[in-house]
Amino acid sequence: MDAPAASNEVTVPLAYSIRPSSLADVAGQHELTRDGSWFANMIAEGRCCSCIFWGPPGVGKTTLAMVMAEAADLPLSQLSAVSAGKAEVQAVVQQAKDEGRTRLLFLDEIHRFNKAQQDVLLPFIEDGTLILVGATTENPSFSLNNALLSRCRVIVLEALQAADIAVILRRAVTHLQQQSPDFAVDDAAIDWLAAASGGDARYSLNALETLFQADAARLWDRASVEQHAMQRAGRYDRDGDAHYDLISALHKCVRDSDPDAAVYWLARMLEAGEQPLYIARRLIRMASEDIGLADPKALNIALDAHRMYEILGSPEGEQGLFEAAIYLALAGKSNAAYMAEKAARRLAKQHPQAAVPKHLRNAPTKLMKQLGHGAGYQYAHDAADGVVDQAHFPEELGEQQLYQPTERGFEKTLAQRKAWLAARRAEVQR
Repeated sequence: MDAPAASNEVTVPLAYSIRPSSLADVAGQHELTRDGSWFANMIAEGRCCSCIFWGPPGVGKTTLAMVMAEAADLPLSQLSAVSAGKAEVQAVVQQAKDEGRTRLLFLDEIHRFNKAQQDVLLPFIEDGTLILVGATTENPSFSLNNALLSRCRVIVLEALQAADIAVILRRAVTHLQQQSPDFAVDDAAIDWLAAASGGDARYSLNALETLFQADAARLWDRASVEQHAMQRAGRYDRDGDAHYDLISALHKCVRDSDPDAAVYWLARMLEAGEQPLYIARRLIRMASEDIGLADPKALNIALDAHRMYEILGSPEGEQGLFEAAIYLALAGKSNAAYMAEKAARRLAKQHPQAAVPKHLRNAPTKLMKQLGHGAGYQYAHDAADGVVDQAHFPEELGEQQLYQPTERGFEKTLAQRKAWLAARRAEVQR
């Protein structure tokens, strides 16, 4: 039996309509919701605390704030830092004072508040006028000031697992069937929607709601759902944590010599819309920092990948990035050159005025020669094997060992060469 106009009756968003009112009904975030956790104990005891929920969209930040207010029997005010400011916060404070009781202020997108706006909250958190629950998708250590962070507990929320979202979707289908009993979504379609949501329950519920609005009197199978819905793009922000987390994963997989994981994270970045030349530049850095002279070809291959993309562009030019990532992952690893650079810079900063030994100084004029510049310098090419023994560091520093080659890859050859040179200089000295 058809149920015309059923979809027109849905005026409240589905995600709001089925929002849990108790912790027992919250899907996911098991570290918080499981029996015996500190958060579950706090809720059970009717307490709450000022906190910052940090996590991607659609993982339950608003829901958990509402559960806290309900459990503690506190009036709840909701603001978004996108549109609210100091005046709206002060209005909530005044309301709490008029009522003579603490209010729980849920402030969404709290990272949008500037320092002055954040500072407005401090005295009212301090004196108990407000319990602040902030929600943010940005790293609070960068976006919130220390004074506010010191008064709030930071709670990290993870993207929901597909199994948790499937539970939410089945609950939502049951809710929608109260309006149209003929509406149904089979298990395969539920699982597909859950997997395609990228860990965002709100996104999956919105997708389900569009199915209901399209036809509230049918059984939706996976094929029909795939035709109707577009799979969500991966969570990514070129200036946010996802950007830095993904490039960090790529870099560490190359460093750990895992080519399979390296190309996966590379693909994730490209599919999310990262600029290929940014990735190419990072591959060049990996070749220098983590491979160095263990495989001197690595840097050339990374540079060639950069040049290949400049010539061909997308998508053909991206193949060079994958080739470079695989080569770098499988190359011998050494950070000895990188560590030598750091040691040399540190030494240079500690002794910025150390004099160049006279025999190493330039002597282009007669006066400079009279002053002893270049005197006693031994020209290496005049030696039978090209090895001489003379000081190369400032006198007050003595000889330094800044480059310590490993026994990996080509660097093993360099280590042997370095040892031979040291032995030969000792012979020359004798």
